[in-house]
Order: sequence, then C-alpha cells, then structure tokens
Amino acid sequence: MTSPELLHELRASRPEAPAALRMRVHELASREPARARARRSLPFRRLALVALPAAAALALVSAGVIGLSRSGPQSEALRERALVDQAANPAPSVAAPELERGQGSGAAPDATTAGPRAQRIAATLTIEVRDSDAVSRAAQGALDLTRALGGYVVSSSVTTGDEGNATLIVRVPVGKVQDAIVGLSALGRIVSQQVAVEDLQEQLDALQRRAQSVTAQIVRITARLESETLDAETRALLETRRRALRSELRQLRQGIAGIETEARMATVSLTVVTPEALGTAPVPSRLDRTLDEALNVLAWEGIVALAAVVVLAPFALLLAAAWLGRRLYRRREEERLLAAS
Repeated sequence: MTSPELLHELRASRPEAPAALRMRVHELASREPARARARRSLPFRRLALVALPAAAALALVSAGVIGLSRSGPQSEALRERALVDQAANPAPSVAAPELERGQGSGAAPDATTAGPRAQRIAATLTIEVRDSDAVSRAAQGALDLTRALGGYVVSSSVTTGDEGNATLIVRVPVGKVQDAIVGLSALGRIVSQQVAVEDLQEQLDALQRRAQSVTAQIVRITARLESETLDAETRALLETRRRALRSELRQLRQGIAGIETEARMATVSLTVVTPEALGTAPVPSRLDRTLDEALNVLAWEGIVALAAVVVLAPFALLLAAAWLGRRLYRRREEERLLAAS
C-alpha cells in the first residue's frame, strides 16, 4: 500500500487515543507553559530584587555625599554671615575712614581742609552673650573700659533673668572711639554694628561768626557810652541794646561750647542680649546640616523620579496591554489545539 493510500485510510478511520494517553497529554501541556513562564520571569524578578535595593542605596549614598560637601565650613560661614546681615543692617562703611582721620584730635579732619572739623560721632553696638550671668559681666566690663578710656557713663540699665539684657550709653573721647568699639566688641558675639558721623563745622562756624559780630557791637556801644556825652534817652537805649547783646553772646557761647563738647566726645550705645532675648535660633551642627542637605537631595531625586513615572506611565500601560493581549491570545490558541486533539 502506497503512502497516499495509507494516509487516506488513516484519515478516514480517525483512530482515537486511549483516555490515559489523552489525560497525560493534557497534564504535560498544562505544565509546560507554567515552566516556560517561570523560566522567563525568573531573571526579571532576580533583576528587580537586585536593582531596586541598589538604586535606593545609590540614592542614599549620593544624597549623603552631597549633603556632607554642602555642609562644610564655607557653607557654615555663609549661613552665619546671612544671619548677621539680616539682624545687623549696618551703616555705610564711610564712617570708618572718618574715625581713622580723627584719631589723636578732638574732631575728625575734613578731607578738603587742613584743620580738623567738628563732627558728631555716634556708634551703636549689639552683642550677644551666653546667659544672664554673662550679661552682668559684659556690662561691668563696658563700664570699666569706658572709665579706662577717659569717658563717662550717660545711662546704664541691666536686667537679669532668663532673657537678660543690658543697655548702656557712654561717652568717650573721639580719639579713642575705635578702641572703645574694639573693646566692647570683644565682650561677646557682634550681632549688629552701626557708626554714624554728622558734620557740625558749618553750624559751629555760623555761631562763631555771630559771636564775633555781637562782641564787636558790644565793644562799640561800650566805647560810645564811655567816651561820648549822651542824653538820658540815648544812653538808656544803648544800655538796653548792650544788655540784649550780652545775653545773646552768652547763649552763643553756650552753643559753641556744646558743639565743641560734641566734637570732643563720641557717644557709644551698647546693648547686651542673650540668645533667648534676641530670638535667634542656635547654629545647627555639622550633622544637622548634613542631614538637612541629604533630605533636600532625596526630595529632588523623588521629584525627578515622579516626573519620570508620569512621563513613562502611558508607554508602560501600552506595553502591559500588548503583553496581556498576546498572552490571552496564546492561551486561547493552546486551549483550542487541546480541544481539537
């Protein structure tokens, strides 16, 4: 019998496999896809188990390194400088050259003239000390320094307690004002410093010119009263005028003396506070700054990861839908082939 005839006969007879054989085939067919899926999924699971902890560890290490580098001495100096700038609001630095030019004299000299100019110099300092006991010591040190420099105390107020503070207003010779500022600054940590210079020379010149004019008028009136023969009415008028001029001259001399005193003595206002009274937060430690910077880096990494998830999510959904559709199609094909067998 030829092969075509044999095939035709087999197709016509349609022999059936035994029931045990059919069950064995179904069992093997059901196990084989599971094994294939296990072989395909096992590398991906292992990769995910290794990749996810590695990525998390890499993110933590990078955040710690960046935080540590950003919390170094340079960063600390910048932070402290920013805090001092916010609290201090210092005056323009033009005051310092004025004080240097005024060293050794009763007033600071003007750059355009050969002689010294009369100027009012006022300095304001705020220093921070550790606690209430340190406030008392700093106040006493300021009083001793003022007396040592030849100055005197205008007013003094010291408050003790949890939020201790002290306020002192002293006057020192202008030639020693820089020594006073340096000495008072050494009593604690400088929180603010301000120096103001006000020119008094024009006002002093005007008073002196007026005093010279009044003096000359008094001399002329006195000469007339002593040398001339005057009637009673004229003499009375001249004497009244001389009394008024003498009263004005006394006032002018008092004004001149006051300006000269202002030019000789500088006013220094000192405020001593504790951290509680100032309301400033303590400077964070190196570890705190490192943790803060690390958390900031982790936050930015989380933002970047979230943005990547938002961008890639649609593509991931499409791939998942395609994979699920292909899997369902293959399962139906396998079920159809098994049913046909």
